[in-house]
Amino acid sequence: MADELDELIDFLSNSSPQVRGAAADIVRGLTGDSDGLRSLAARADRALPALLRLLASVGAGGAGEAAADSLVNLSQDGDLAARLVVLGAVAAAMDVMVKRGGEQPKLARSLVMLLVNLTQVESGISALLQVGDEKVQGLYVAKLVRSFCRSSCDSEDEDIFEHIASILVNISKVEAGRRILMEPKRGLLKQIIGQFDSTNQLRKKGVAGTIRNCCFEADTQIQNLLSIAEYLWPALLLPVAGKKIYSEEDRSKMPPELANALSHEREAVDDSEIRERALEAIYMIVMQDDGRKAFWSVNGPRILQVGYEDEEDLKVMGAYELIGSLNNILCFLAPSVFLMFNSAC
Repeated sequence: MADELDELIDFLSNSSPQVRGAAADIVRGLTGDSDGLRSLAARADRALPALLRLLASVGAGGAGEAAADSLVNLSQDGDLAARLVVLGAVAAAMDVMVKRGGEQPKLARSLVMLLVNLTQVESGISALLQVGDEKVQGLYVAKLVRSFCRSSCDSEDEDIFEHIASILVNISKVEAGRRILMEPKRGLLKQIIGQFDSTNQLRKKGVAGTIRNCCFEADTQIQNLLSIAEYLWPALLLPVAGKKIYSEEDRSKMPPELANALSHEREAVDDSEIRERALEAIYMIVMQDDGRKAFWSVNGPRILQVGYEDEEDLKVMGAYELIGSLNNILCFLAPSVFLMFNSAC
């Protein structure tokens, strides 16, 4: 079996397209189970470069798709993901996606999944951010955001770029990634927030997680965050606003983008993780003086009060209550409004 597998890996580099394609299909099948993955991982020094060459080769067609699928499965192992990064897998994936993704949507989807796995490791994040090369730093990210923000298809199965949401969460876990996303001239975070209106839950969750991660920079980036307040507050406050219709008095203290949405009954955001991430982001914003003032200016305390009354998830309630613990900071501004948790200021 060992000799057969070694021969199979050799076939990935065969001069015949038919042989390469058949070998790639067999390798893809092997990566579908744990035994096959272990066997290929033991030969990673030969298998990974061969699969990357096949992926990048012009005219690879179905063989390229099979190679991409195999790399997705193999890169779920963190050690193999790190080895792929060293071999230039991030640049290869981006190059192929740009050149052939439009005509091969299945390939593009697999390449996005590969990048999700590669950005689970620190070196993969650095490679995607293009850290160290100021001339091109952030270029890959900008291309991914542009693809992510294309109109998604009605069918979830056809949403080729939905998993870019997970890549954005991964890269926003590091300071360099957050700063690229929040750079005003690029306008990437504003574009990403626009996808929160998607009906695709993976997209919504990714946007919520990315915003939340970016808010870790609130102490130094609060003005950049507030510069897109028109888009930021709806993305953060509407998921935690409950389902009730707000009174005219409450809505009169809100900007139109919130008041209009809260003037009628809404479907609740069922995913508790999205609600929790939104509240965590709000907490980091209101820890800053300017963020706190902006929060009050949109009647944020009232929205959280109503949302808390509707909340049933204990973990999410804890996130509301964490903001409520700032009463000693907030209530001197308007104590009659911020009585959220039956506790005196």
